[in-house]
Parts: sequence; C-alpha cells; structure tokens
Amino acid sequence: MSISTTAHLNLPGTAHEALTFYRDVFGGEVSTTTYGALGMPADSPDAGKVVFGSLTSEDGVRLMAYDVPGRDEPFPSRTRRENGTTLTDQPFFLAAGAGSLEELRPIWDALADGASVIEPLAASPWSAGFGMLTDRFGVTWTLDVRPAD
Repeated sequence: MSISTTAHLNLPGTAHEALTFYRDVFGGEVSTTTYGALGMPADSPDAGKVVFGSLTSEDGVRLMAYDVPGRDEPFPSRTRRENGTTLTDQPFFLAAGAGSLEELRPIWDALADGASVIEPLAASPWSAGFGMLTDRFGVTWTLDVRPAD
C-alpha cells in the first residue's frame, strides 16, 4: 500500500489567486473547479469561487485549496510578538526544502513578496539556510536547506 498526504488550504475567496501564485513560485499545473461548474446558480455570490483546486509540479510539490463558502474576510492572524520574539500559533506550517541555498533562494524570494517575515533566510545551527514567513495568503512556510545525505 502507498499513502501520500497533501496540504489542503482553506481560503476566504483567494484559492485561485493563491494556487496561481504558488504555481509561479514552484512551477507546475493548476486545476480548479468552481461551485458554479458543479451546479450552484450563476447569480450566487460563491458561484465563481473554487470548490476543488490543486497544484501539481514535476518536482513533487502538491497543494490543494478551496474557498470556504460564504467567507470573504481573511482569517485572523495568529502571529504575535512576545518579549521581543515573533511567535506563530498556527495549527500547521508548510515546509519546503532544497538541496542548496542557491536552489532555495528564488523560492524564498517569491514567497516573501507581500509576506510577513518571521525569521529571515540565513544560516542556522542546523542548516545552511533556514527562514520562516507568513505569505500574503496567511500561510506560514518554513524553508530550509536539507542536510547532505
């Protein structure tokens, strides 16, 4: 038996925009189906929103996303400052790793556009490069250079 997992993002009306952005970052193909395509009346406020969306890249990146019905407001931020430290209380992060800082830097730069940087991408005791940010869609990412095997 083979099992795989995929992050599924629940977004407030920005699923198509988010998947397109992540396609620009990671490459790949985006596929979306709207509520209207599945029979929701065309004049419904959610008819043009994404009910099933995915990104699949040749490098193995796979994300799914949909627009929460009836939601147009961003989800509240869970990032806060405490004693001079930025803390992020989100129930999950997405993690992306690369074999070198040169491979990771363009991904970091793209995700950082419009993001809130929690930890700048820099060498750390455990990695040649580590950084954390919350992107423009409210998704928190950790990025790192994987250790050599």
